Amino acid sequence: MKTFSMETFSIATSSRCELVEITGRVAAVVEACGASDGIAVIYIPHTTAAVTINENADPSVARDIVMKTSKLAERRDRDYTHGEGNSDAHVKASMLGSSETVIIEEGRLRLGTWQGIFLAEFDGPRNRRVWVKVISG
Repeated sequence: MKTFSMETFSIATSSRCELVEITGRVAAVVEACGASDGIAVIYIPHTTAAVTINENADPSVARDIVMKTSKLAERRDRDYTHGEGNSDAHVKASMLGSSETVIIEEGRLRLGTWQGIFLAEFDGPRNRRVWVKVISG
């Protein structure tokens, strides 16, 4: 029998562009749901933030992602037509995406040795919501 559970938590970001590791928060949701096997879908309901899975052992990787996305979608590009001044954040969020899916096995997230789950902030600082849908069974 499949069971479904959804939890939401908030993250306060502190910079305009940053990656905030949320692996522990997602793992806590999975544990609280009591899922032994299934999947967790991590979704960011914002258009200027994203979620990504990448290396969490070396913090320079997260800094490199912020640096490179900022070069690919420059904040002050004069070709943007969106009038709010955050077009670069929309582009960066679209490049990384709004969701990730992680396998749950024996009650734990099945991430690689060096992998972590990150909220990618591109228009902060802000308070962001993270939705986690656990499907077990």
